[in-house]
Amino acid sequence: MKTYLEAFNLWKAVEEDYEVHSLPTNLIVAQIRNHKERKTRKSKTKACLFAAVSTTIFTRIMSFKLAKDVWDYLKKEYVGDERIRGMQSLNLIQEFALQRMKESETIKEYSNRLLRIVNKVRLLGKSFTDSTIVEKILVTVPKKYEASITTLENTKDLSKITLIERLNALQVQEQRRLMRKNRVTEGVYQAKYPDFDKKKFFRKKKLGFKQQ
Repeated sequence: MKTYLEAFNLWKAVEEDYEVHSLPTNLIVAQIRNHKERKTRKSKTKACLFAAVSTTIFTRIMSFKLAKDVWDYLKKEYVGDERIRGMQSLNLIQEFALQRMKESETIKEYSNRLLRIVNKVRLLGKSFTDSTIVEKILVTVPKKYEASITTLENTKDLSKITLIERLNALQVQEQRRLMRKNRVTEGVYQAKYPDFDKKKFFRKKKLGFKQQ
């Protein structure tokens, strides 16, 4: 929301916490224009904040006159104080430490699960480096990924490897293993049913669905 307000030159209405007083007499055109801009900026900022919240929250902030007051309330409502944020981040870090990759998961599913936790920690204002995520993945993936890890250890400095490189390497091995498994399964089936024509089978199956 801060980025959104900054993009439209509205953040000053929150940051400067100013009130727009009534215009005195005998003002020049520039002063009138400036007064109008400040008043409009304040109204637009409040409108953006009002539009971003639920109806329940809106009823609690609709009476605030200053955009700064609205912002401070929303910070308290959604972020909480420093002690609460500290407890939340500790709970999330503990949750991160307990994560292990399941045999049925793909690398993408597992990494997404870790990143969801990490992003919550970062949103609370706590630092969480990519190297920590890399180390976590290295020690918690199943044994079937050891070959890929060994290759990386022999060819690259693991302290400098990026998270994307780590995930890409594991995903490549995962895809290769899946392709080999599919070829083995197909070979076994072909050996058991030598006259089986896979293309013809699926063509007939597709026609059968259309007739239904």
